[in-house]
Parts: sequence; structure tokens; C-alpha cells
Amino acid sequence: MSSYCLIAPGHAFHGPYHEHHYGFPIADDDQLFERLVLEINQAGLSWLTILKKQAAFRQAYSDFAIAKVARYGDRQRARLLADAGIIRNRLKVDAAIENAKRIQVLQRSHGSFATWLASHHPLTKAEWVKLFKREFVFTGGEIVGEFLMSIGYLPGTHAEDCPVFQKIAALRPPWLTAQQAGMRY
Repeated sequence: MSSYCLIAPGHAFHGPYHEHHYGFPIADDDQLFERLVLEINQAGLSWLTILKKQAAFRQAYSDFAIAKVARYGDRQRARLLADAGIIRNRLKVDAAIENAKRIQVLQRSHGSFATWLASHHPLTKAEWVKLFKREFVFTGGEIVGEFLMSIGYLPGTHAEDCPVFQKIAALRPPWLTAQQAGMRY
């Protein structure tokens, strides 16, 4: 069993994330944006820090409404950088705002961020990383890999003997359908 599947159950923060979010497919653009922003903010920090601050992130970033965050200007940027409830890193704050704008471009060209993701599936992790680096800012290999695993596009979130694995498999996440079709990650 993966180490996360061993340590997360029963933990106040990791438990709910492991059992109800990690690896579950997401189709809502604002929820996808939330996960991307959280993964970006996790860079260099523990995931527990991010989970503890998740509610503050939601409040600070207008419930991750892409249209609202894309309109953030200097005043909102200063507010975010002064908010002790979130990660006050200028590069990460700027990345959230810029990536909201870039997602809007993808929404106009593909109908939604979710449709854009689906239109590129299946790809290997290396191909996804290359694509994300071209389309977004502050998206290195670890960020992209964890983002895609957390939303069901790459395998590896749960061990097959973890009870959550079967719940996710029943939802037919993109990685599983690709794997069943012979895709090798």
C-alpha cells in the first residue's frame, strides 16, 4: 500500500482529502483551478500546510472563481500578499492570477478547462509537463504531476488494496480508461 494510503486515514486533514478528493475526477473548472493553485502553493512546503490553509485560500481567492481571480489587479494582489492565512509568495500569487487569465483563454477556445484537459488525454507525464509549461506559469514537473494525479489524469494516488482505490475506479478516471486501452505512463 502507498505510504499516503497508510498515514492519511484517521488524520484530521489528510484523512478527508485522501478519502474524498485525492485522485477523484473533477469536471468543474473552478474546482480544477483550485486544485492547480493549491498544488502551486505546495511547492517547497508540506501538503499538510496547504490542507490546513485551504479554507483561507478559498476565501482569499474568491472561492477560486476563475472569472473573478482573472480580474485581480494591484489592490487584490496586495491584499493577498498581506493575508497571513495563505502562502504569501509573490510568484505564487502572480501565478494564480495569470493562470486564471490563461484558463479563460482555454475556456474560450475549448468551452472549458475540463474540456481542454480531456482533449489532450492521454499523455505521458513528460508530455503533460511540456504542455503545461507552454500554457501556464509556475508549473514544473512535480506540480503538474501532482495536479494531474489529484484529478484522475495520472495514476498513482492510491494503492490497489486501498479501499478508496475501488471508489475511484468505479468513476472511471481518465488514467484508468487510458490504461485499459493500453496506454503506458
